[in-house]
Amino acid sequence: MSFEKWIKENTSGLTGKNVAITGSTGGLGNEICRLLASLGASLILVDRNPARSEKFKLELETRYNVSVKCIPADLEDINSVKAAAAALLSENIDVFIHNAGAYSIPRHKCESGYDNVFQINFLSPYYIIRTILPELRKRGGRVVAVSSIAHNYSKIDVNDVDFATRRAASKVYGNAKRFLTYSLFKLFKGEEEATLAITHPGISFTGITAHYPKLIFALIKYPMKIIFMKPKKAALSVVKGVFEKTEAYEWIGPRLFDVWGLPKKKPLKTAKEAEITKIAEIAENIYREISEN
Repeated sequence: MSFEKWIKENTSGLTGKNVAITGSTGGLGNEICRLLASLGASLILVDRNPARSEKFKLELETRYNVSVKCIPADLEDINSVKAAAAALLSENIDVFIHNAGAYSIPRHKCESGYDNVFQINFLSPYYIIRTILPELRKRGGRVVAVSSIAHNYSKIDVNDVDFATRRAASKVYGNAKRFLTYSLFKLFKGEEEATLAITHPGISFTGITAHYPKLIFALIKYPMKIIFMKPKKAALSVVKGVFEKTEAYEWIGPRLFDVWGLPKKKPLKTAKEAEITKIAEIAENIYREISEN
């Protein structure tokens, strides 16, 4: 099926809908924004780089004739996250997409007391989603969260919740995505007014994959471009989540081995109920802790 045919058969117009997206100027976020703008959505770019956001805003407004706003948010800075969440409360959001992520980056403890990879990929988006959920309910809105196949690379450790003592990037990132994925499943279980879609793009050549040493990356980047899906196609899984919710323990991603192909909804059986319950409990405790400080 062609890209254009898929868009025609799996989407509809979004004129009059307000869509907020984190990590909007990155490789995947950029493509998601373009696709949604082409469908008429009014966009709210939630991004850490104000200059890049403003430049992208102008491009989207000019090319697609849609309304675009910018809200700065550094997901490593909990005060910035709180300010962004407060700003989003007044934006009449219909869809909130958490797309921003960080994989192999220099590690440090954030002001919140948690590891920065954990905060970027789980704590900050969970805080924003919990904060804006009452407003999403009023509009019958939806949360679309970008997960990763890496969420299955590790299981939670209640003695090292944010994996601050771990060094393997795949496990640290995977732990954060595991928290994000299953905390949201629990949060939306039984939810009647707002809906959830857990999505994942498979493996695509974006900035998040450019974490190898320079020499190795120079050797593999061109094969990666050929082997893995381009960001534009990978973005379709997230776009499908805008139009199709997932039930508890389902996700939307590439149909072939969770890596290639057009998106398909599949069951997700990578955690047992006891672990999921513990993740949800920890997530709520962290949310209350952050809210009270």
